[in-house]
Amino acid sequence: MRIPAHSVCTAIRDDIVSGVYERGSRLTEELLARRYGVSRVPVREALRTLEAEGFVVTRRHAGACVAEPTEQEAADLLEMRMLLEPLGASRAAQRRTEAHLKVLRGLVRLGQERARRGNSDDLRSLGGWFHETLAQASGSPALIAVLTQLRHKIAWMYTVEAPAGPVESWAEHGAIVDAVARGDGERARALTALHTERATAAHRLRFSVGADRPERVRTSQHPVNMPSLRH
Repeated sequence: MRIPAHSVCTAIRDDIVSGVYERGSRLTEELLARRYGVSRVPVREALRTLEAEGFVVTRRHAGACVAEPTEQEAADLLEMRMLLEPLGASRAAQRRTEAHLKVLRGLVRLGQERARRGNSDDLRSLGGWFHETLAQASGSPALIAVLTQLRHKIAWMYTVEAPAGPVESWAEHGAIVDAVARGDGERARALTALHTERATAAHRLRFSVGADRPERVRTSQHPVNMPSLRH
């Protein structure tokens, strides 16, 4: 069964982010085509897309390889997120739908409940869904695309420690949703800026420049010939 090129791109990106492919390791079309059960054509298209996104680089005599970002490049991503997420929240206050609000409020209720129970694994997932939904509520395809790419790359480059005050963190989420619901763009922007700045302190680089990175491939999380792949 052929997997669409877009799904192959998503699968390779997910495996890069999760560490299946080490930084600097080669990504041969033949190996990837076998792994995902497709021809080399969608793999080639996926690698071009991933190169444009910054996950892959093409090296002379080596071909496509997983990129090796510097610490400065990683720091720039966090700074970009601190600038763009508040913008997204401000736009969400003007463009959100009732469906967006329903999802955001539901996530806040779940997040506050899990925070009180101290379930950090659930909180990480819920936090990701919250910020993804907030971005979607901005109604700006270009901004949504950039924020989505930032989330992918930050997840690749950083590990996030559990927040010291999860209850307070989810209270901040609730306040952001309240501002969005009222259509108060300036307050939504200010609250999101403060929240993002605090959350950034919990990010720790997964790598150090110059550290040894053996070229090895872990077991892929994506089964071969999978009919659909979650984006």
